[in-house]
Amino acid sequence: MTYITVGGLRVDRGLHDFLATEALPQTGVTPDAFWSGVGKIVKAIGPRVREQLARRAQLQSQIDVFMARERDCPPARHEQFLREIGYLVSEPDQFAVATDNVDAELTQQPGPQLVVPITNARYVLNAVNARWGSLYDALYGTDAIARECALQPGQSYNAVRGKVVIRRVRAFLDEIAPLMTGSHADVTSYYVQHGEVHAKLECGRTTGLCQPRQFAGFSGAGNALETLLLRNHHLHMELRFDRNSLVGAQDKAGISDVVLESAVSTIIDAEDSVAAVDAQDKVLVYRNWLHLMQGDLTADVPGPAGVYTRRLAQDRHYCTPDGSPLVLSGRSLMLFRSVGWHMSSDAVLDDEGKPIAESILDVAVASAIALHDIKGLGRFRNSKAGSIYIVRPKMHGPEEVALSADLFSEVENMLGLASGTLKMGLMDEERRTSVNLAACLYAARDRVFFINTGFLDRTGDEIHTDMKAGAVVRKGDMKQARWMAAYEQRNVAIGLACGLRDHAQIGKGMWAMPDRMADMLATKGAQLDAGASTAWVPSPTAATLHALHYHMTDVRHMQVLLSRVQPLPVAELLALPLEEDVTRWSEAEIAAELDTNLQGILGYVVRWVDMGIGCSKVPDLNGVGLMEDRATLRIASQHIGNWLVHGIVTSGQVEKAMHRMAAIVDAQNADVPGYRPLLDDMDGPAYRAAQELVFEGASQPCGYTEEILHRYRRIAKTRDCGSRAGVLAA
Repeated sequence: MTYITVGGLRVDRGLHDFLATEALPQTGVTPDAFWSGVGKIVKAIGPRVREQLARRAQLQSQIDVFMARERDCPPARHEQFLREIGYLVSEPDQFAVATDNVDAELTQQPGPQLVVPITNARYVLNAVNARWGSLYDALYGTDAIARECALQPGQSYNAVRGKVVIRRVRAFLDEIAPLMTGSHADVTSYYVQHGEVHAKLECGRTTGLCQPRQFAGFSGAGNALETLLLRNHHLHMELRFDRNSLVGAQDKAGISDVVLESAVSTIIDAEDSVAAVDAQDKVLVYRNWLHLMQGDLTADVPGPAGVYTRRLAQDRHYCTPDGSPLVLSGRSLMLFRSVGWHMSSDAVLDDEGKPIAESILDVAVASAIALHDIKGLGRFRNSKAGSIYIVRPKMHGPEEVALSADLFSEVENMLGLASGTLKMGLMDEERRTSVNLAACLYAARDRVFFINTGFLDRTGDEIHTDMKAGAVVRKGDMKQARWMAAYEQRNVAIGLACGLRDHAQIGKGMWAMPDRMADMLATKGAQLDAGASTAWVPSPTAATLHALHYHMTDVRHMQVLLSRVQPLPVAELLALPLEEDVTRWSEAEIAAELDTNLQGILGYVVRWVDMGIGCSKVPDLNGVGLMEDRATLRIASQHIGNWLVHGIVTSGQVEKAMHRMAAIVDAQNADVPGYRPLLDDMDGPAYRAAQELVFEGASQPCGYTEEILHRYRRIAKTRDCGSRAGVLAA
């Protein structure tokens, strides 16, 4: 790396040049002022970051000693001990968050949320454009509609399947936007007259909507409607008319599609789903964020007619019932997710030549880039409220949340932004945050716009924290553990008690199986019943299907009802997920659990280390594609680490199983271009990284995987560069 000295820092030349020539021009911030400001923040915040990381290690060491010494202590003694060492803090007096200037997508519009790796421009565009999605396509193209016999999708349009899709959509319309008389299935035409929707039925009668206020807008005129816009639970849906289209020509009302407002927000992820290990990778992260803020991100995509260029979607234009213009965003509200406090980056070195906290770099650069949005310099506006949304992951307790709030204040001062412009998304995914959630919210009470639960990272931290207490239950049993139920319930109950309703999103975790949409439709609606105003989905199609749940359930009303429910006691959250009788596990059950974990680890790590793919659909042992990122890796490696510590499995057993699973992973990836088989390269960085994650997992700080992954990814990149240099020389 080549460094430039500026602002008391040594900055990678590529990063410096990117900011100087691409990101900062027009923002009113000069490169020297920016790096001078970052240098001051590093001096002010950097030592406090190191103190907090040391505090994590100190608390974990104290817990390890206690767990080993008092393994069978009563729950009350466990809680008392955590209070004695300061792991558990006193709850603040009753308060309400006071975050202002928050966009309606986060306060008024419950709906699906996508998380997308920022390094893949094509995926980013797909996600941001998933603000609107075809319900016809989502039902037709997935297992949401059965595929047996005559309902097979086939190579060309299957009219039989199409009729089933249309029938299901009409039933949906009858439920959420019913007519005063008859069914949407009986309508032969829709038209707008005197500011009202009229529907002509097959019987010759004309009717209208039961709730006329659901009519939000239209395009076209009179009997030649192009679109009809309806609204329900603050979400929109668009009926499209085209009697010349394949579908519209066969539809009695001429409806060619029904389009739902779907992913109202998207987390543009620079953390768990990306493999950004050096300055070159970070520049890609920031450049894609820049082009999102400028509104000109593009990606070339191969299609049937050749390569075409994908761009950000345009806004959508309608007339309101009274004829006034109505403009709706064509894109998700974008939220930037930075890395956690535990990560550092040698893209910038401090005055002692040490890598700075990568969180400081992320927040500073992402905020500076977002000035293009705040100042209206781009083609589109992301935040109409004039806010910058940064999701902060993997914070442990209120002191670390307060440190993030202080970092935000420092960056606002550096960039000349009004106090409170930077808003904080608080990921409730670490145990010390969960048990102190009210105190964490208090520490960010003027900034918080989002809290959520995340099963995988939260479980990984649970296992690591409890490492010395005993053998944890099998991974499949973890979702039924007492602490998990308390975790999900308390997140909502505490969030509502702290005033998040109408001020912030309350979110729930990912549906990890993108090919199983029927199952998602059958189960994910329960997250809304539990009070979630948003939940993660793995694809734009899943967002459109999950949007159906938000039409069926009035989340805001549900939150009013749930606001009367008290949070479960913290003792429930502290219930350890330990197996009471490990002798009940058969050898076959233990082997199956080990195989499942190892296959997932190897399948993910080989793509991360060798290919730089931070998130992908990885087939499990049964061939079911699962969305995997570092959170899934964390829980799997911690689970095996726990079983090694407590003698449920041996290192030799793990080694043999890993070799066996490597063969399966190699077979699953045999047709992947550029794939390097694990068994052909067992001394290579991917296999060695997987081994270290398993055998050193129990000793990794908080069970995090980044240090190992980053180290071996850099080795792989160096090896690949060497190979390319050799080819060029030859």
